[in-house]
Amino acid sequence: MTATARFLVSGRVQGVFYRASTREQALALGLTGMARNLVDGRVEVIACGAPEAIDRLERWLHRGPPAARVEQVLREVCEDWAGDGFATG
Repeated sequence: MTATARFLVSGRVQGVFYRASTREQALALGLTGMARNLVDGRVEVIACGAPEAIDRLERWLHRGPPAARVEQVLREVCEDWAGDGFATG
């Protein structure tokens, strides 16, 4: 079973290797998707794969890499991701 979730992460999450670290975590969990900076300072993450793996990624998103200071992670269900791999933009 495959699921797709969209996360909006706020706090100090830009300029601290949050996207690259998210990509590493997602690939290690076998997920596809993407992470990108938004103009409002948040990071958007879309993850597609096994529901358990998405849940594990979500737990990691609340911590992020060492320099990050995550304030909030919002999760919503979204349509399936059509891409391959895990992109950062």
